[in-house]
Amino acid sequence: MTDPFALGWEEWAAFPGLGLPAIKAKVDTGARTSALHAVSVEPFGPEKRLQVRFVMHPIPDQPEVEVICAAPVVDRREVTSSNGETELRWVIETPVRIGEREWPIEVTLTNRESMNYRMLLGRTAIQPDMVVQPTVSCAQNSLSFDLYKGFPRRTPVKRPLRIAILTREPKNYSSQRLKAAAEARGHVAEMINTARCTMAINTLSPAIYYDGRKLARYDAVIPRIGASMTNYGMAVLRQFQMTGAFILNAPAAIGASRDKLYAHQVLARAGIGMPTTAFAHSPKDTKNLIDHVGGAPLVVKLLESTQGRGVVLAETRKAAESVIDAFRGLDANFIVQEFVKEAGGADIRCFVVGGRVVAAMKRQAQPDEFRSNLHRGGEAVKVRISKEERAAAIRGAKALGLAVAGVDLLRADSGPKVLEVNSSPGLEGIENTSGKDVAGLILEHIETHVQAVVAPRAARKKLAKAAE
Repeated sequence: MTDPFALGWEEWAAFPGLGLPAIKAKVDTGARTSALHAVSVEPFGPEKRLQVRFVMHPIPDQPEVEVICAAPVVDRREVTSSNGETELRWVIETPVRIGEREWPIEVTLTNRESMNYRMLLGRTAIQPDMVVQPTVSCAQNSLSFDLYKGFPRRTPVKRPLRIAILTREPKNYSSQRLKAAAEARGHVAEMINTARCTMAINTLSPAIYYDGRKLARYDAVIPRIGASMTNYGMAVLRQFQMTGAFILNAPAAIGASRDKLYAHQVLARAGIGMPTTAFAHSPKDTKNLIDHVGGAPLVVKLLESTQGRGVVLAETRKAAESVIDAFRGLDANFIVQEFVKEAGGADIRCFVVGGRVVAAMKRQAQPDEFRSNLHRGGEAVKVRISKEERAAAIRGAKALGLAVAGVDLLRADSGPKVLEVNSSPGLEGIENTSGKDVAGLILEHIETHVQAVVAPRAARKKLAKAAE
């Protein structure tokens, strides 16, 4: 019986098929999939023999060292990282060499710029006769980054991103601000009308057509999907996702936020404070619905309501029964919520970007109105929020999986209560009130998730010639 092949918790690896003589890899048996650092990933070639080319920065603290790699595509696969984010990645198969051993492994390509290791060796790449020694560093022969001494070096150059703003209202304030912010940072932003997109769905070369013309690949997509286009808009976003574009708010997260009943269930499961909410289908449960939320006054809200429309305050039990019966007579879907009287007709809009509250405003309803929406005549003022309110807003956006969200909450005696989490929050009110460049912060978030580098011109020509 031969001795097992030992691996330490970190190892030096080489990828002869990719032209990478030395990569420092973390060996992680807790991860199923292996991952390799890659930026500017670009598919090319016919569908049946599809390949990808990508830029690799093998030395973490020397981004000026670049290697241009290319490999045949094996698959495209959704991978969930340790922080819970799901990403659609290209998968390649290539030989890896560690010590005296060389064997083929499947590797997913992803941006590991913020990681200490340019490679993660998952358990599916570890062969049966291998044993991992978690207390040993580099059980096999050590390599060195000195092997890259002859490789070309250059100063990293940011490249403009091609960004699609998915909207049916290209001239409104939010769309124009996002376009202006993108262009001010040197990017190209294009307005794409959701309703004019068609999709060609296939495994490795998904395509999106706009008025019959095939769209080029976008680096990122900013969804500004109206409520009436939610389902089709989510389908279009999924198609963009399949092309490799970074989606600011994932389709599933948008769908969850638009389904008010489901959104409240998600928030409740996450332990986030919110007004007591009740829902029933049977007309016999009207009295129970009212009792569930503590009686009148209460709020009856259509599940499809936006900007305060379809939201009714019933001040007495009799009025509540009448409103509920009327909504049922229209075969409408609605929820019933407790009325938080101490909020005084005001709510707080917290704007969350990338897990941070970047701006906030207080919206106060008119004296004869309980809805504080700006579209209903509410007035907005700058506000300082508490730690509890900030935490509730961040947790609400995270629970629904939204990178960008407008979280509306009430100031109740028992603490902040989240009313709604909006996946396409408007920018006009929050920017004018807070004085913050929210559109710019959104673009900054996109830039941190989309690598902005290009291959040197000589390397691009060499790759193109090799692909012919």
